[in-house]
Amino acid sequence: MDKFNSLKMFLAAYDHGSFGAAANALGTDPSTISKAISRLEENLEYQLFYRSTRKLQITEAGSHYLDTVRRLLAELDDCEQQLLSDNENPTGTLRLNLPVSYGRSYILPLLPAFCRRYPDIRLNVTFSDEYVDIIEQGIDISVRSGTVADSRLVMKTLSPMDFMVVASPEYLEAHPVSGVGQLAEHRWIRFKFKQTGKLMPMLLGAGHRVSSALEACSDYVVDDGKALLDLCTAGLGLMQAPHFVFREEVQRGELVSLFPVTQAEGFSVGLLYPKRRFQPAKVAVFIAFVCQALADMNETSGHTWARDIKPLHQW
Repeated sequence: MDKFNSLKMFLAAYDHGSFGAAANALGTDPSTISKAISRLEENLEYQLFYRSTRKLQITEAGSHYLDTVRRLLAELDDCEQQLLSDNENPTGTLRLNLPVSYGRSYILPLLPAFCRRYPDIRLNVTFSDEYVDIIEQGIDISVRSGTVADSRLVMKTLSPMDFMVVASPEYLEAHPVSGVGQLAEHRWIRFKFKQTGKLMPMLLGAGHRVSSALEACSDYVVDDGKALLDLCTAGLGLMQAPHFVFREEVQRGELVSLFPVTQAEGFSVGLLYPKRRFQPAKVAVFIAFVCQALADMNETSGHTWARDIKPLHQW
């Protein structure tokens, strides 16, 4: 910062023709200007000005230095003005990393309206269920579930993760479900995590333990959320998954909720982004847009639409 101020004083001294005039322009005193330029000369081991009682005359070395200083300060000012403008007006490329199921069913449908509202923001969207270091990858916002252990990041909670047991009307007509004790007698479509190869655990309501017989049910196993949904709507069996996997299918009646939701303790869906003192406008407006859109869908940090669905049975 001292070097930066010295360069500004050097430029002002040349433009105004004297230390006194430069001091008046910068709101300081002539001795400060003189000392700053002397420090520059000592560092460069070149004299920048010929000094006299009447005026300053720039040296050949000073003239060469002046051209570079003027260009650098002008470029720096342009850059600062652009950054200030970007931070006031949403613009630039917004890099998003989304999980496959949630990203496709919740975020992707919101993007056309977001782009129409903020036409100066360009989008770069990737889909992945695997962990991504968003700072290392230069990602502005990621959607993830769980908790955040990285102090460099902030997580804005969008909703709880409510797990539902569902089946198609066709399956239930052929294979009625009478209660929780009968679940192990049915065919199940299970989700397998690609990273670990393990099945997603079963979750039942409070006071109900998942039996070994029920946990062993895995008639159909897939590692893709869309495939899980398609097989269930096709009537192959029961499935349990987070509420966001099949929101539209349940609301259209293509899938039926069998029991009240079960919340996975410590898990929620949230927007993950780097912790910054000054948040870029493009990031701030996207967060606000998504939160409002989800609220319109009856989803908040403490509630999901799934809790308003009347299930066939109680736990």
